[in-house]
Amino acid sequence: MKMRFIDLHCDTMTRKGGTPLAEWAGHVTPEKLRRGGALAQCFALYILTREPALRRPDDLPPHAVFDRYYETYRQELNIHAADMASACSVSEIAGNARRGLISSILTVEDAVALEGRLSLLDEWYAKGVRMATLLWNYENELGFPHSRDPEQMGRGLKAFGKDVVRRMNELGMIIDVSHLSDGGVRDVARLSRQPFVASHSCARALCDHSRCLSDELLRLIAERGGVIGLNFFGIFLREGSEVTLIEDIVRHALHIRDKAGMEALAFGSDFDGISSRLEFGDYAGMPRLAAALEKHFTPREMEKFCSGNALRVMREVWGK
Repeated sequence: MKMRFIDLHCDTMTRKGGTPLAEWAGHVTPEKLRRGGALAQCFALYILTREPALRRPDDLPPHAVFDRYYETYRQELNIHAADMASACSVSEIAGNARRGLISSILTVEDAVALEGRLSLLDEWYAKGVRMATLLWNYENELGFPHSRDPEQMGRGLKAFGKDVVRRMNELGMIIDVSHLSDGGVRDVARLSRQPFVASHSCARALCDHSRCLSDELLRLIAERGGVIGLNFFGIFLREGSEVTLIEDIVRHALHIRDKAGMEALAFGSDFDGISSRLEFGDYAGMPRLAAALEKHFTPREMEKFCSGNALRVMREVWGK
């Protein structure tokens, strides 16, 4: 059966640099989204200021980096208005689909761009940001990242991180715990009154990487009504793998279903943010992945996996 997909995370808008999206040779372009059956794509504005090797020459402060990428995002939406339209609600996703348009959902990866100012969260919301990853691979004003160090992995949110969680709940913005320490995820579960997500993560029981989620955390996210967006990075699927194999994605999907339940499964590809070679190429290859998954999931389960579960969380958090 033909599926329509919601993908909770890609880094395309940041990684493409100055290359026009239509000319981008990466995983995601409007053409590849359409060929792959996209219903909605979450485009993350990935804040690179804590990664020395990836800093821009002018080395802008975090919020200025957000502003620059936001302008790029808006420009690309205007250029590709015949293919994509922004969506800030489930009703807008449905309306875009009726008009034959792919929905573009704006997200932020690494709330370091808040620079410790809660008021900037309201500014993000006004600009259309509907999901934010609390941090990336570095400590910031909100909390601590995943780590091989058990002491750091157990650390929870800082005071500002707790304020951000509460304000995101008030605004109706989805909290994303990808990259967060285990202790931070537990704090989000205690504090959040709404479902939260791990937008691009995998199962630690199948691949012992600190970026992956333990079975305890998989269940915790599910118990709070959230979802886990399955990441396509080879090293999160199989230890040391430089190739993303369909069979490994299937293994992780089945494990998450077994440990957290069918309602917790979603896609969070991390397209254009991963370096492993994909067996199915890029977004245009999503139907090939779906065909493999259909051997293990019922049609109703596939509908939930591909879009239904993500839409449910969006509806519950966004309120419409």
